[in-house]
Amino acid sequence: MHLTVNQTVGGSSPPAPAKKIGGSFNGRTHGFGPWNRGSTPCPPAYFMKVFSGRSNIELSKGIANYLGIPLGKVNIHNFSDGEIHVSFDENIRNEDVYIIQSTNPPADNFLELLLMLDAARRASAANVIAVIPYFGYGRQDRKDRPRVPISARLMLDMIEAAGVSRIICMDLHTAQIQGFANVPFDHLYSRIALFDRLKSIKLNEKNGVVLSPDVGSAKMSQAYAKSLGVGFALIDKRRPKANKAEVVNLVGDLKNKHVLIIDDMIDTAGTICNAAQSAIDNGAIDVTCVATHPILSGPAIERLKSAPIEKIIVCNTLVVPENKKFNKLELVSVAKVFGESIGRIDSGHSLSSMFHF
Repeated sequence: MHLTVNQTVGGSSPPAPAKKIGGSFNGRTHGFGPWNRGSTPCPPAYFMKVFSGRSNIELSKGIANYLGIPLGKVNIHNFSDGEIHVSFDENIRNEDVYIIQSTNPPADNFLELLLMLDAARRASAANVIAVIPYFGYGRQDRKDRPRVPISARLMLDMIEAAGVSRIICMDLHTAQIQGFANVPFDHLYSRIALFDRLKSIKLNEKNGVVLSPDVGSAKMSQAYAKSLGVGFALIDKRRPKANKAEVVNLVGDLKNKHVLIIDDMIDTAGTICNAAQSAIDNGAIDVTCVATHPILSGPAIERLKSAPIEKIIVCNTLVVPENKKFNKLELVSVAKVFGESIGRIDSGHSLSSMFHF
């Protein structure tokens, strides 16, 4: 359903103004989604379409379902030699096109995103927005030694070259990555989805503490600690080589406390498992681990199964294969966070009010 403008044929009378419907209006769009944060929900009337790459179709379906619109029709397949072919199977001229695709390895996921962005731009989309739940290569964000690339910058340069108008990501490894882009960049936080689940654990300042597994996660962990009303502790970690971490010092009191370890991702799980063991060794009652991106590569599953961890809570920014699911693992959907953000962007509303607790 689209808003209509009454027009007068002939004469000098100007067109009648469009009628405002629902609680939000930007001249094109009214209303968005059932998640009411300061606007009146009403049936959606979007001049936009949402498409999904192949990296995480279930999350894309959840986002489209929240928005109350179907996923757009796109044909993606591989030729016999492995080349990727992309074609949009519906008209997207003058539409705002949202393309949902995480860029985790293999590299095909990233290449698929680039091809979709280019195809949408060449099909005369009004704006092409890349929705990247997990931004791969985000850890390679600086020259930490001679003769290495700044991969995160290169990835964003290629995304921009493909014709993107805006980028939406969640829990970047370092927030400064936003500065590599010259287009609007919205950085979302998973704690909107995780907060209610963590509140159900019913921790307070006397019996609970958030433990940051390294200095890089300190800011995120402090934000959780403040919102949950619990204490804060920090591990000083050293990384002698890639995917290997060692605990050196622990700052804070964990004795007789329920510990939450919070990080942006779990890759090989060395950091999380070392932090959990350190917490137990320092008198913690139990440990719950929370992370946004479940990469779970290499020995991660075996490490997590054998670690002194009660529960591992992660988001569905990445697909967790069935053979990597186990009893301790709990998935929390971030579809509402992305759906609400897309609705607000399309209607011209602020995103920052979503993150007020």
